[in-house]
Amino acid sequence: MQCAYFDSARCRSCTLMGEPYAAQLRAKQDRCARALAGSVASTAWLPPVASAEAHFRNKAKLVVGGRPGAVTIGILDATGGGVDLRECGLYEAGLGEMLPLRADFVDDVRLEPYDVASRRGEIKHLIVTHSPDDELMVRFVARSRKHETLLRKHLPALQREIPSVAVVSMNIQPEHKAVLEGDLELVLTDRELLPMDVGGVTLQLRPNSFFQTNTAVAAALYRQARDWLGAVSPRSVWDLYCGVGGFALHCATAGSPPPDEVLGVELAPDGIESARVAAASLAALGQVTGNLRFEVGDATTLVHRGLEVPDAVVVNPPRRGIGTDLAGWLDSSPVRHVVYSSCNVDSLARDLAAMPRLRPVGARLFDMFPQTTHHEVMVLLQRWSA
Repeated sequence: MQCAYFDSARCRSCTLMGEPYAAQLRAKQDRCARALAGSVASTAWLPPVASAEAHFRNKAKLVVGGRPGAVTIGILDATGGGVDLRECGLYEAGLGEMLPLRADFVDDVRLEPYDVASRRGEIKHLIVTHSPDDELMVRFVARSRKHETLLRKHLPALQREIPSVAVVSMNIQPEHKAVLEGDLELVLTDRELLPMDVGGVTLQLRPNSFFQTNTAVAAALYRQARDWLGAVSPRSVWDLYCGVGGFALHCATAGSPPPDEVLGVELAPDGIESARVAAASLAALGQVTGNLRFEVGDATTLVHRGLEVPDAVVVNPPRRGIGTDLAGWLDSSPVRHVVYSSCNVDSLARDLAAMPRLRPVGARLFDMFPQTTHHEVMVLLQRWSA
Protein backbone atom coordinates (compact mmCIF):
# COMPACT_ATOMS: atom_id res chain seq x y z
CA MET A 1 0.00 0.00 0.00
CA GLN A 2 1.21 3.48 -0.85
CA CYS A 3 0.17 6.46 1.29
CA ALA A 4 0.80 10.11 0.46
CA TYR A 5 0.39 11.10 4.10
CA PHE A 6 3.14 8.69 5.15
CA ASP A 7 5.43 9.61 2.26
CA SER A 8 5.17 13.30 3.13
CA ALA A 9 5.74 12.54 6.86
CA ARG A 10 2.38 14.07 7.78
CA CYS A 11 1.35 10.81 9.44
CA ARG A 12 3.52 7.92 10.59
CA SER A 13 0.86 6.00 12.51
CA CYS A 14 1.20 3.05 10.13
CA THR A 15 4.76 2.13 11.04
CA LEU A 16 5.06 -0.60 8.40
CA MET A 17 3.68 1.47 5.52
CA GLY A 18 5.61 0.80 2.31
CA GLU A 19 6.84 -2.65 3.36
CA PRO A 20 5.57 -5.51 1.17
CA TYR A 21 2.51 -7.03 2.79
CA ALA A 22 3.84 -10.59 2.52
CA ALA A 23 6.90 -9.51 4.51
CA GLN A 24 4.70 -7.82 7.15
CA LEU A 25 2.62 -10.96 7.59
CA ARG A 26 5.68 -13.21 7.77
CA ALA A 27 7.30 -10.98 10.42
CA LYS A 28 4.15 -11.03 12.58
CA GLN A 29 3.91 -14.80 12.27
CA ASP A 30 7.57 -15.19 13.27
CA ARG A 31 7.13 -12.79 16.19
CA CYS A 32 4.16 -14.70 17.57
CA ALA A 33 5.76 -18.10 17.02
CA ARG A 34 8.92 -17.03 18.86
CA ALA A 35 6.98 -15.54 21.78
CA LEU A 36 4.93 -18.73 22.20
CA ALA A 37 7.70 -21.23 21.40
CA GLY A 38 7.79 -22.38 25.03
CA SER A 39 4.14 -23.48 24.86
CA VAL A 40 3.06 -23.88 21.22
CA ALA A 41 4.71 -26.48 18.98
CA SER A 42 5.52 -25.42 15.43
CA THR A 43 3.16 -28.12 14.14
CA ALA A 44 0.20 -26.50 15.93
CA TRP A 45 0.26 -23.37 13.78
CA LEU A 46 -2.29 -22.94 11.00
CA PRO A 47 -1.56 -20.59 8.08
CA PRO A 48 -2.11 -16.94 9.10
CA VAL A 49 -5.33 -15.19 8.12
CA ALA A 50 -4.38 -12.27 5.88
CA SER A 51 -6.28 -9.02 5.45
CA ALA A 52 -6.80 -6.68 2.56
CA GLU A 53 -3.85 -4.27 2.55
CA ALA A 54 -6.05 -1.18 2.28
CA HIS A 55 -9.70 -0.23 2.84
CA PHE A 56 -10.10 -2.74 5.70
CA ARG A 57 -11.02 -0.59 8.72
CA ASN A 58 -14.70 -0.39 9.66
CA LYS A 59 -14.09 2.36 12.22
CA ALA A 60 -12.48 5.81 12.02
CA LYS A 61 -11.30 7.45 15.25
CA LEU A 62 -10.35 10.99 14.27
CA VAL A 63 -9.12 13.95 16.28
CA VAL A 64 -10.96 17.17 15.42
CA GLY A 65 -8.63 20.14 15.15
CA GLY A 66 -8.32 23.47 13.37
CA ARG A 67 -10.84 26.22 13.95
CA PRO A 68 -14.57 26.75 13.33
CA GLY A 69 -15.16 26.81 9.60
CA ALA A 70 -11.75 25.28 8.84
CA VAL A 71 -11.58 22.04 10.80
CA THR A 72 -9.17 19.17 10.39
CA ILE A 73 -10.03 15.54 11.09
CA GLY A 74 -7.18 13.11 11.64
CA ILE A 75 -4.42 13.41 14.21
CA LEU A 76 -2.49 16.09 16.07
CA ASP A 77 1.11 17.03 15.35
CA ALA A 78 3.83 17.46 17.97
CA THR A 79 2.62 20.99 18.75
CA GLY A 80 -1.01 19.98 19.17
CA GLY A 81 -2.04 21.29 15.75
CA GLY A 82 -4.52 19.36 13.62
CA VAL A 83 -3.31 17.20 10.72
CA ASP A 84 -6.09 16.48 8.24
CA LEU A 85 -6.31 12.83 7.11
CA ARG A 86 -9.77 12.73 5.60
CA GLU A 87 -8.46 10.90 2.51
CA CYS A 88 -6.79 8.07 4.48
CA GLY A 89 -6.80 4.82 2.50
CA LEU A 90 -7.33 2.46 5.44
CA TYR A 91 -11.10 2.86 5.62
CA GLU A 92 -13.72 0.65 4.01
CA ALA A 93 -15.60 1.92 0.99
CA GLY A 94 -18.69 3.61 2.35
CA LEU A 95 -16.74 4.94 5.32
CA GLY A 96 -13.79 6.64 3.66
CA GLU A 97 -16.03 8.20 1.03
CA MET A 98 -18.17 9.84 3.71
CA LEU A 99 -15.39 11.31 5.88
CA PRO A 100 -15.05 14.53 3.83
CA LEU A 101 -18.82 15.06 4.06
CA ARG A 102 -18.78 14.67 7.81
CA ALA A 103 -15.88 17.10 8.08
CA ASP A 104 -17.90 19.53 5.97
CA PHE A 105 -20.83 19.09 8.36
CA VAL A 106 -18.66 20.10 11.34
CA ASP A 107 -17.57 23.16 9.37
CA ASP A 108 -21.04 24.10 8.13
CA VAL A 109 -22.63 23.85 11.58
CA ARG A 110 -19.71 25.83 13.03
CA LEU A 111 -18.92 23.29 15.73
CA GLU A 112 -15.95 24.45 17.78
CA PRO A 113 -12.92 22.12 17.72
CA TYR A 114 -11.17 21.53 21.02
CA ASP A 115 -7.75 23.18 21.19
CA VAL A 116 -5.32 21.10 23.28
CA ALA A 117 -2.81 23.92 23.89
CA SER A 118 -5.34 26.42 25.25
CA ARG A 119 -7.73 23.82 26.66
CA ARG A 120 -10.61 25.60 24.97
CA GLY A 121 -13.23 24.47 22.53
CA GLU A 122 -15.71 21.62 22.43
CA ILE A 123 -15.45 18.86 19.79
CA LYS A 124 -12.53 16.52 20.51
CA HIS A 125 -13.07 13.46 18.35
CA LEU A 126 -15.22 12.12 15.56
CA ILE A 127 -15.74 8.34 15.74
CA VAL A 128 -17.51 6.66 12.83
CA THR A 129 -18.37 2.96 12.41
CA HIS A 130 -19.41 1.39 9.10
CA SER A 131 -21.53 -1.77 8.89
CA PRO A 132 -21.61 -4.44 6.15
CA ASP A 133 -25.11 -3.15 5.32
CA ASP A 134 -23.53 0.24 4.48
CA GLU A 135 -24.98 1.98 7.53
CA LEU A 136 -23.04 4.40 9.71
CA MET A 137 -22.82 5.19 13.39
CA VAL A 138 -21.43 8.68 14.10
CA ARG A 139 -20.22 9.80 17.53
CA PHE A 140 -19.23 13.36 18.41
CA VAL A 141 -16.93 13.37 21.45
CA ALA A 142 -17.16 16.76 23.17
CA ARG A 143 -15.92 18.47 26.30
CA SER A 144 -19.43 19.42 27.42
CA ARG A 145 -23.05 19.48 26.29
CA LYS A 146 -22.69 23.01 24.93
CA HIS A 147 -23.29 21.95 21.31
CA GLU A 148 -26.03 19.40 22.06
CA THR A 149 -28.87 21.69 20.96
CA LEU A 150 -26.96 22.66 17.82
CA LEU A 151 -26.33 19.02 16.89
CA ARG A 152 -29.95 18.06 17.47
CA LYS A 153 -31.12 20.98 15.33
CA HIS A 154 -28.92 20.03 12.37
CA LEU A 155 -29.22 16.26 12.68
CA PRO A 156 -32.03 15.99 10.06
CA ALA A 157 -29.82 17.86 7.57
CA LEU A 158 -26.95 15.47 8.22
CA GLN A 159 -29.17 12.45 7.63
CA ARG A 160 -30.59 13.96 4.45
CA GLU A 161 -27.10 14.64 3.11
CA ILE A 162 -25.77 11.24 4.18
CA PRO A 163 -28.73 8.79 4.22
CA SER A 164 -26.48 5.97 5.45
CA VAL A 165 -26.17 7.70 8.85
CA ALA A 166 -28.36 5.53 11.08
CA VAL A 167 -27.15 6.24 14.63
CA VAL A 168 -25.74 9.51 15.98
CA SER A 169 -24.60 10.17 19.52
CA MET A 170 -22.71 12.70 21.58
CA ASN A 171 -20.15 11.48 24.09
CA ILE A 172 -19.07 13.82 26.89
CA GLN A 173 -15.39 13.68 27.87
CA PRO A 174 -14.74 16.74 30.08
CA GLU A 175 -11.19 15.97 31.20
CA HIS A 176 -8.00 17.30 29.63
CA LYS A 177 -6.13 14.02 29.25
CA ALA A 178 -5.43 11.36 26.66
CA VAL A 179 -8.74 9.53 27.08
CA LEU A 180 -10.75 8.98 23.91
CA GLU A 181 -14.22 9.09 25.42
CA GLY A 182 -16.16 9.68 28.63
CA ASP A 183 -18.88 7.84 30.55
CA LEU A 184 -21.88 9.90 29.40
CA GLU A 185 -23.34 8.93 26.01
CA LEU A 186 -26.29 10.90 24.60
CA VAL A 187 -27.99 9.11 21.70
CA LEU A 188 -29.49 11.76 19.41
CA THR A 189 -31.32 9.49 16.95
CA ASP A 190 -34.33 7.24 17.43
CA ARG A 191 -32.11 4.25 16.66
CA GLU A 192 -29.32 3.38 19.09
CA LEU A 193 -28.13 0.06 17.63
CA LEU A 194 -26.05 -0.62 14.54
CA PRO A 195 -26.47 -4.18 13.20
CA MET A 196 -23.18 -5.80 12.13
CA ASP A 197 -23.45 -8.96 10.03
CA VAL A 198 -20.28 -10.89 10.83
CA GLY A 199 -19.99 -14.24 9.10
CA GLY A 200 -23.77 -14.67 8.91
CA VAL A 201 -24.39 -13.77 12.57
CA THR A 202 -25.79 -10.31 13.22
CA LEU A 203 -24.24 -8.54 16.20
CA GLN A 204 -25.70 -5.33 17.62
CA LEU A 205 -23.45 -2.38 18.45
CA ARG A 206 -24.29 0.51 20.73
CA PRO A 207 -22.24 3.71 20.35
CA ASN A 208 -19.69 2.77 23.02
CA SER A 209 -19.53 -0.95 22.23
CA PHE A 210 -16.16 -2.52 21.50
CA PHE A 211 -15.86 -4.30 18.18
CA GLN A 212 -12.92 -5.46 16.08
CA THR A 213 -12.00 -2.85 13.46
CA ASN A 214 -11.56 -5.38 10.63
CA THR A 215 -14.90 -7.05 9.87
CA ALA A 216 -13.61 -9.62 7.39
CA VAL A 217 -10.82 -10.83 9.69
CA ALA A 218 -13.15 -10.75 12.71
CA ALA A 219 -15.47 -13.10 10.80
CA ALA A 220 -12.53 -15.47 10.25
CA LEU A 221 -11.64 -15.26 13.96
CA TYR A 222 -15.16 -16.20 15.07
CA ARG A 223 -15.36 -18.91 12.41
CA GLN A 224 -12.12 -20.50 13.63
CA ALA A 225 -13.29 -20.51 17.25
CA ARG A 226 -16.62 -22.01 16.17
CA ASP A 227 -14.87 -24.72 14.14
CA TRP A 228 -12.46 -25.61 16.95
CA LEU A 229 -15.29 -25.91 19.47
CA GLY A 230 -17.53 -27.68 17.00
CA ALA A 231 -14.89 -30.37 16.55
CA VAL A 232 -14.90 -31.19 20.30
CA SER A 233 -18.69 -30.80 20.82
CA PRO A 234 -18.83 -29.18 24.27
CA ARG A 235 -22.14 -29.42 26.09
CA SER A 236 -21.58 -26.07 27.80
CA VAL A 237 -19.43 -23.02 27.00
CA TRP A 238 -18.51 -19.83 28.86
CA ASP A 239 -17.50 -16.76 26.84
CA LEU A 240 -15.53 -14.55 29.25
CA TYR A 241 -14.81 -10.90 28.38
CA CYS A 242 -17.59 -11.41 25.82
CA GLY A 243 -18.12 -7.77 24.76
CA VAL A 244 -21.20 -7.70 22.48
CA GLY A 245 -21.21 -11.50 22.42
CA GLY A 246 -19.35 -12.30 19.21
CA PHE A 247 -17.87 -15.64 20.26
CA ALA A 248 -20.93 -16.74 22.29
CA LEU A 249 -23.39 -15.92 19.51
CA HIS A 250 -21.34 -17.72 16.87
CA CYS A 251 -20.94 -20.72 19.15
CA ALA A 252 -24.66 -20.87 19.99
CA THR A 253 -25.78 -20.67 16.37
CA ALA A 254 -23.42 -23.29 14.93
CA GLY A 255 -22.58 -26.92 15.43
CA SER A 256 -24.55 -30.10 15.03
CA PRO A 257 -25.88 -29.96 17.61
CA PRO A 258 -24.80 -26.65 19.19
CA PRO A 259 -23.96 -26.55 22.91
CA ASP A 260 -26.88 -26.94 25.30
CA GLU A 261 -25.72 -23.94 27.32
CA VAL A 262 -23.71 -20.85 26.41
CA LEU A 263 -23.01 -18.08 28.94
CA GLY A 264 -21.40 -14.75 28.04
CA VAL A 265 -19.94 -12.53 30.79
CA GLU A 266 -18.77 -8.93 30.42
CA LEU A 267 -18.18 -6.01 32.83
CA ALA A 268 -19.71 -3.38 30.52
CA PRO A 269 -23.53 -3.31 30.88
CA ASP A 270 -23.98 -1.79 27.41
CA GLY A 271 -22.12 -4.72 25.87
CA ILE A 272 -24.37 -7.20 27.64
CA GLU A 273 -27.51 -5.33 26.58
CA SER A 274 -26.30 -5.40 22.97
CA ALA A 275 -25.58 -9.13 23.23
CA ARG A 276 -29.03 -9.81 24.65
CA VAL A 277 -30.73 -7.91 21.82
CA ALA A 278 -28.73 -9.88 19.25
CA ALA A 279 -29.54 -13.18 21.00
CA ALA A 280 -33.27 -12.38 21.08
CA SER A 281 -33.25 -11.53 17.37
CA LEU A 282 -31.44 -14.76 16.49
CA ALA A 283 -33.78 -16.79 18.69
CA ALA A 284 -36.80 -15.24 16.97
CA LEU A 285 -35.35 -16.46 13.66
CA GLY A 286 -34.92 -19.95 15.06
CA GLN A 287 -31.12 -19.73 14.88
CA VAL A 288 -30.63 -20.30 18.62
CA THR A 289 -31.99 -23.51 20.10
CA GLY A 290 -30.01 -23.94 23.33
CA ASN A 291 -29.86 -21.91 26.54
CA LEU A 292 -27.98 -18.74 25.57
CA ARG A 293 -27.66 -16.04 28.22
CA PHE A 294 -25.50 -13.05 29.08
CA GLU A 295 -24.57 -11.59 32.47
CA VAL A 296 -22.85 -8.43 33.63
CA GLY A 297 -19.91 -9.42 35.78
CA ASP A 298 -16.20 -9.93 36.26
CA ALA A 299 -14.70 -13.04 34.70
CA THR A 300 -12.43 -13.84 37.65
CA THR A 301 -15.28 -13.42 40.15
CA LEU A 302 -17.58 -15.66 38.10
CA VAL A 303 -15.33 -18.70 38.29
CA HIS A 304 -15.37 -18.58 42.10
CA ARG A 305 -19.18 -18.48 42.39
CA GLY A 306 -19.55 -22.24 42.61
CA LEU A 307 -21.37 -22.62 39.28
CA GLU A 308 -21.24 -25.87 37.36
CA VAL A 309 -17.97 -25.82 35.44
CA PRO A 310 -18.41 -25.78 31.64
CA ASP A 311 -16.79 -28.14 29.16
CA ALA A 312 -15.14 -25.25 27.29
CA VAL A 313 -14.22 -21.63 27.95
CA VAL A 314 -13.51 -18.80 25.50
CA VAL A 315 -11.45 -15.85 26.74
CA ASN A 316 -10.79 -12.65 24.83
CA PRO A 317 -9.21 -10.35 27.44
CA PRO A 318 -7.71 -6.85 27.10
CA ARG A 319 -3.99 -6.48 26.44
CA ARG A 320 -3.00 -7.33 30.00
CA GLY A 321 -4.29 -10.90 29.59
CA ILE A 322 -6.36 -13.00 31.99
CA GLY A 323 -3.87 -12.87 34.88
CA THR A 324 -2.66 -15.44 37.37
CA ASP A 325 -5.94 -15.92 39.26
CA LEU A 326 -8.08 -16.87 36.26
CA ALA A 327 -5.22 -18.76 34.60
CA GLY A 328 -4.69 -20.75 37.80
CA TRP A 329 -8.39 -21.57 38.06
CA LEU A 330 -8.54 -22.74 34.44
CA ASP A 331 -5.43 -24.85 34.95
CA SER A 332 -6.79 -26.63 38.02
CA SER A 333 -10.42 -26.86 36.87
CA PRO A 334 -11.99 -29.74 34.92
CA VAL A 335 -12.52 -27.49 31.85
CA ARG A 336 -11.48 -29.63 28.90
CA HIS A 337 -10.89 -26.98 26.23
CA VAL A 338 -10.02 -23.28 26.22
CA VAL A 339 -10.04 -20.94 23.23
CA TYR A 340 -7.85 -17.93 24.02
CA SER A 341 -7.91 -14.92 21.66
CA SER A 342 -5.27 -12.25 22.38
CA CYS A 343 -4.12 -8.92 21.01
CA ASN A 344 -0.87 -9.17 22.99
CA VAL A 345 1.25 -12.26 22.40
CA ASP A 346 3.50 -11.44 25.36
CA SER A 347 0.69 -11.52 27.95
CA LEU A 348 -0.65 -14.62 26.18
CA ALA A 349 2.74 -16.31 26.62
CA ARG A 350 2.69 -15.52 30.36
CA ASP A 351 -0.82 -16.88 30.76
CA LEU A 352 -0.05 -20.07 28.84
CA ALA A 353 2.96 -20.69 31.08
CA ALA A 354 0.59 -20.47 34.07
CA MET A 355 -1.66 -23.20 32.61
CA PRO A 356 0.68 -26.19 32.11
CA ARG A 357 -2.18 -28.72 32.29
CA LEU A 358 -3.77 -27.11 29.22
CA ARG A 359 -1.72 -27.75 26.10
CA PRO A 360 -2.05 -25.74 22.88
CA VAL A 361 -3.15 -28.01 20.04
CA GLY A 362 -3.96 -25.23 17.56
CA ALA A 363 -2.75 -21.69 16.96
CA ARG A 364 -3.38 -19.03 14.33
CA LEU A 365 -2.48 -15.43 13.59
CA PHE A 366 -5.27 -13.10 12.43
CA ASP A 367 -3.96 -9.91 10.84
CA MET A 368 -6.52 -7.35 11.99
CA PHE A 369 -4.12 -4.42 11.55
CA PRO A 370 -2.07 -4.38 8.32
CA GLN A 371 0.62 -1.69 8.04
CA THR A 372 1.29 -1.92 11.80
CA THR A 373 3.00 -4.37 14.15
CA HIS A 374 -0.27 -5.06 16.00
CA HIS A 375 -1.59 -8.60 15.88
CA GLU A 376 -4.39 -10.90 17.01
CA VAL A 377 -3.49 -14.50 17.79
CA MET A 378 -5.76 -17.32 18.95
CA VAL A 379 -4.93 -20.70 20.44
CA LEU A 380 -6.94 -23.82 21.23
CA LEU A 381 -5.96 -25.46 24.52
CA GLN A 382 -6.76 -29.04 25.46
CA ARG A 383 -6.50 -30.57 28.91
CA TRP A 384 -3.55 -32.91 29.14
CA SER A 385 -3.62 -36.07 31.23
CA ALA A 386 -0.28 -37.58 32.18
